[in-house]
Amino acid sequence: MPPSQPVARVLVDTGLVHLDRPFEYLVPEELDETARPGVRVKVRFAGRDRPGYLVERVEEPEHSGKLAALRTVVSEEPVLTPAVLELARRIAGEQAGTVMDVLRLAIPPRHARAEKALPADPPEEGPPPSPARVPSVWSGYRAGAAWWSRVAKGESPRAAWLAAPSRPPEEDWPRALAEAGRAALASGRGSVLVVPDQRDVARVDAELTRVLGAGRHVSLTAGQGPQARYTAWLKVLRGHVRVVLGTRAAAYAPVHDLGLVAWWDDGDDSHTEPRAPYPHVRDVLTARADLEGAALLAGGLTVSTDVAALVSAGGAHPVGGAIPRPEAPRVLVAGEGAELERDGPGARAHLPSSAHRAASRALAEGPVLIQVPRRGYLPAMSCATCRRPARCPECSGPLALAGPSGPPRCRWCGRAPEGFRCPECNGTRLRAGIIGARRTAEEIGRSFPGFPVLTSGAGEVLEVVGSDPAIVVATPGAEPVAEGGYAAALLLDAWASLDRPDLRAGEEAVRRWFAAAALARSWRDGGVVVLCGAPTHATIPAVEALVRWDPQWFVGREVAERAELGLPPVTWCAEVIAPRRQVGQLEAAVGSVDGVQLLGPLPLEGDEGRRRVILKAPHEAGDRVAEALGQLRAGESARKAEQLTSVKVGHLGPL
Repeated sequence: MPPSQPVARVLVDTGLVHLDRPFEYLVPEELDETARPGVRVKVRFAGRDRPGYLVERVEEPEHSGKLAALRTVVSEEPVLTPAVLELARRIAGEQAGTVMDVLRLAIPPRHARAEKALPADPPEEGPPPSPARVPSVWSGYRAGAAWWSRVAKGESPRAAWLAAPSRPPEEDWPRALAEAGRAALASGRGSVLVVPDQRDVARVDAELTRVLGAGRHVSLTAGQGPQARYTAWLKVLRGHVRVVLGTRAAAYAPVHDLGLVAWWDDGDDSHTEPRAPYPHVRDVLTARADLEGAALLAGGLTVSTDVAALVSAGGAHPVGGAIPRPEAPRVLVAGEGAELERDGPGARAHLPSSAHRAASRALAEGPVLIQVPRRGYLPAMSCATCRRPARCPECSGPLALAGPSGPPRCRWCGRAPEGFRCPECNGTRLRAGIIGARRTAEEIGRSFPGFPVLTSGAGEVLEVVGSDPAIVVATPGAEPVAEGGYAAALLLDAWASLDRPDLRAGEEAVRRWFAAAALARSWRDGGVVVLCGAPTHATIPAVEALVRWDPQWFVGREVAERAELGLPPVTWCAEVIAPRRQVGQLEAAVGSVDGVQLLGPLPLEGDEGRRRVILKAPHEAGDRVAEALGQLRAGESARKAEQLTSVKVGHLGPL
């Protein structure tokens, strides 16, 4: 008997932008039972077998010609759910990308052994543990109890949560995220919790196990093996669990009855997808909240300008707020006031005298954290005479020293130039431009003999350190948690974090400083933070925000300044990299949209054949600009252009 709906519409993975749409195929009688919407299939396309997803079965085709038949159903698992497909279409439209590009990010590769090993039906379990009242971790925040209660009742409030520092584990932010997941589960709904990296996953995973019990959630990260990751993803798809924790790939997890989406530390670069169409976790989860009616929670120790803009637009309400000053660590700025007169030039050293004294006192009480903004030994060098940055004579890349021995090498091409001669002053001697974590650890070891010196950064990242006196040298984002908190935290070379050619330099510096400082003990418990190397030529808002422990004041100032200048997130923006010959087509494609501005084109560093253009437009015109860019890319693909225009919506890139 022939199928009642003999036509299948298939999204084919062609890799071509202009063919990003469903194609129609006939369903053979032998595949009628297995060719269901959502399954993986193979079809004949342009003379080759290509993978795809069956998205729909219909009775009559739109195509008037002869239809080819489906080759095979790869798996009977309906991996492409209607909710994920709708989300992929929305993200592709907003980011000027393709649906298949988004689906590559959303659906992990198939693992046949995992499909066979996991039972199809979810196990029978009792109801999840539900607290009799609002957990204390949320009742301590302004509006926190109200937000949690509404989620537990099945409502969908949206919140931007400013978390407090220096909390014990049962009151810290990982426990708060776990309790948020329990609130959604108590209302009969699922949740998606996204954090930046594996260390954060481990912390929240432990709290979810304590709060929900074992086996009631899964973790999805890039570090899992193919079978482990696909098994966890299948558990979500088949309804075995309804709470998902993970890094950015977990944002697409096919949770049944989604009731909450949450992400931590919006400003972390790890939340931005490095593959096309380059969406941010914030974009994905806010779209899911819109489409599936879920509650939303954006948390952090600071507030990014994007989350602040979301609050200003009414897309979220603030939870938490000003932190009582004794609950945060005391913050000192090296080289200010009497210290400058007392220490003289030593107040401006890599490790100032005031920071050395603070560390000496703190080591009697517990561990000391030292945050260094750059990894390596001497990651940048300069002329000892005129201080001009030292460059490679072959490629103009920066010269760096990888260790205490060996010649300086170029960080770009790896060459070790024979001798150095400064093109500015003809000098032949080099000096340290920036001191990295390895060199800092050497200096600290000599300054504090008898204390263990631990390093945490690229290659080896520590998760936890004990409460015994020790010195921990870490790069931003790799700071381990100390049992009982650090007695002191030293933030070195503040100027290096601020002196970056990036619109978000100040915002990123504040985020890094607060993340490290929050690991120190509170002021009432004797915790102290020393900011070293801060510029003194003017009042620096980022420095003032740390001293006052007031990230809301800083982000409010940032957003106001960007509003005056018409910069994101107040305006819609995109970074476009186009072949030089196609810049005119780009200008014509977006020129018809009212309010759009083009900044550039500028040569792309290291690639003379392409140009960089920044597009700005009012938010209400952003969708039309993205659509125009998508059509431009589709036209290039149809013409078989050698290079396609690259579009990153929401990115401004280095200034």
